[in-house]
Amino acid sequence: MNIILFGPPAAGKGTQAKKLVSERSLIQLSTGDMLRAARASGTELGKKVAGIMDRGDLVSDEIVIALIEEQIELNPAAKGFIFDGFPRTVAQAEALDLLLTQHNTKVHSVIRLCVDDEALLTRVTKRFKEEGRKDDNPESFKVRLANYNSQTALLLPYYSTQGKLTEVDGMADVATVSTAVSKVLGKNDNGSGFSAAVVKKGFFARLFGK
Repeated sequence: MNIILFGPPAAGKGTQAKKLVSERSLIQLSTGDMLRAARASGTELGKKVAGIMDRGDLVSDEIVIALIEEQIELNPAAKGFIFDGFPRTVAQAEALDLLLTQHNTKVHSVIRLCVDDEALLTRVTKRFKEEGRKDDNPESFKVRLANYNSQTALLLPYYSTQGKLTEVDGMADVATVSTAVSKVLGKNDNGSGFSAAVVKKGFFARLFGK
């Protein structure tokens, strides 16, 4: 089962993702983690990523898709993936759908952790005062929260139209949210994993002319 978790910073998305990795043996694909790992790998794709990052340029959607495909090909027996930090735009969502189709699978469930922005800001402000974490700076958090809301605004109807979007109360305690997420996945779980067969030449292969 392939899952997309939507949730703003401090909503508990990371906590729920870790529980799904532990309980369902899924693989979490974080855009940031993949870029850092690729850069350190020394592979052809990694060198390409390193060059882009060293120039200070943004990594293209095509590169990110190639990184995702690389992980799919490295984990042919995976029970599924959790996509973290991707997609952020409709174009990226369409590219992800195409990639997964080429690997005989799809996004099975999109879960949105619904939260109250003001309550989140209060939580982060308190944590910033108590722990002093830089990423909890209230002013910076407001910008991150606004960016998240603007980015997901168009993605929600995209997945809702496909009948894949479910909203969960993200303001509940961790255990309650986890139970709600499990119920959603229980309804959508058809046992689908990845097929080793690829329908046609994928993004990663095309990127390097393979």
